[in-house]
Amino acid sequence: MSHFDEAYSAVQAALDAGARYADARIMVRRTEAMTARDGDVEDLSSDESAGLGVRALVGSSWGFYAVPDLSDAAARAAGRRAAQIAAASATVPGPPIDLVPAGAGEASWASDCVVDPLGVPLSAKGDLLVRATAAAREAGADIAEGLYQIWDTRKWFVSSDGHRIDQHIRECGAGVSASVIGDGEIQRRSWPSWGGQHGTRGWELVDELDLIGHAPRMAEEARALITAPLCPAGETTLILGGEQLALQIHESVGHAIELDRILGWEAAFAGTSWLDLEKLGSLRYGSDLMNITIDPRIPGALGSFGYDDEGTPATKRDAVRDGIWVGVLAGRDSAAVAGLDYAGSVRSDGWARLPMVRMTNVGLEPGPHTLDEIIEATDDGVYMETNRSWSIDDRRLNFQFGCEIGYEVKNGKRGRMLRNPTYTGIGPKFWQSMDMLSSEIIPWGTPNCGKGQPGQVGHTGHPAAPARFTNVRVGVHG
Repeated sequence: MSHFDEAYSAVQAALDAGARYADARIMVRRTEAMTARDGDVEDLSSDESAGLGVRALVGSSWGFYAVPDLSDAAARAAGRRAAQIAAASATVPGPPIDLVPAGAGEASWASDCVVDPLGVPLSAKGDLLVRATAAAREAGADIAEGLYQIWDTRKWFVSSDGHRIDQHIRECGAGVSASVIGDGEIQRRSWPSWGGQHGTRGWELVDELDLIGHAPRMAEEARALITAPLCPAGETTLILGGEQLALQIHESVGHAIELDRILGWEAAFAGTSWLDLEKLGSLRYGSDLMNITIDPRIPGALGSFGYDDEGTPATKRDAVRDGIWVGVLAGRDSAAVAGLDYAGSVRSDGWARLPMVRMTNVGLEPGPHTLDEIIEATDDGVYMETNRSWSIDDRRLNFQFGCEIGYEVKNGKRGRMLRNPTYTGIGPKFWQSMDMLSSEIIPWGTPNCGKGQPGQVGHTGHPAAPARFTNVRVGVHG
């Protein structure tokens, strides 16, 4: 079933009401999620939502209006209302706003999916979580938890520039964790990461995670952490696992290069950025090994799509090349304000929310090493993996992260286990210290990126691999 006609009606109504540009998105989304605990299903939820959101541009001001009604009359009313809101805002004019081109045309796109996640029987999905959490309990966990999440989204987009695009995006993911209660503390181990791994793929992604096979090891490691020595404090060589480095990218690169933050548009809630547009193309962000791309075309990654919510085709761009900051995440309006000629990074988390600049797949290109080679080349350091906590200032500069597990590295070998490992640093200084990077890239998915007022939850991807950093402060406690 197509909803282009309703979207077209909304756009035309906005234009008739005085808008110089308008676009409309119709979204129909089905979701499903399940959690299990200690061998029993704990919660099951499913939902379906459908509606239309309209943007209208009058003068230098946007108006937005959304309705949970896909009738032609409701669409036209929403278009008129969006234009009225924009006109009211335009009575207090701001700087002129133009929109960079978005390659208007007709198109259709769908994410790859071998096994439809919503087509897998609930009994099979529940059995997976029950067996995985039971396996963790049998291996010594005091608390074992498992989850899966599914999103099935269909979009129809029409704009006054001539866009007519439909997309079908299927996403899912799962994970399992084991916790052990000690004397005054709890230690947790998670597979494949805290909250699981997610992507724009079918249920085959979950099958590949082998939750049941990895659950016992998570329990054994969590119990071993209870009696492991505390991560020592000091400055040392730090090796990060790929999953932790993905979050490091998300927090200290991805958010920092969002153009709306750089321009100050998100200062009230999400914060700003330490980056200055005048230094785009010349600022040293990291070492020569640091090559960060913005690429929503990566097959199966959680931040992938065919077109963003402004109709801009998915395109790969550099954000950091050979350590130099060269690109941003932008929308059509913010790019024009900044004097850039590209956009492509605008999305909303549903039909009822105004699209904004969001991360797509922001991640590292492969390095020349392997994790084994990195460890073998390290005389004295600490290896950490799997995020446990994070904190970063509102300019995305100063940070502190905690991981679930650490290991001493001595004379090129991984040694004793360390509990409560943490590290801290300042973004550019940290990235400039990266001197080894693995080629073992995985596009880690983050399905819980928060931003905006009202708040929106974004799905982002972060290709990352293990890497080494020198002279990093670790073991920060309290």
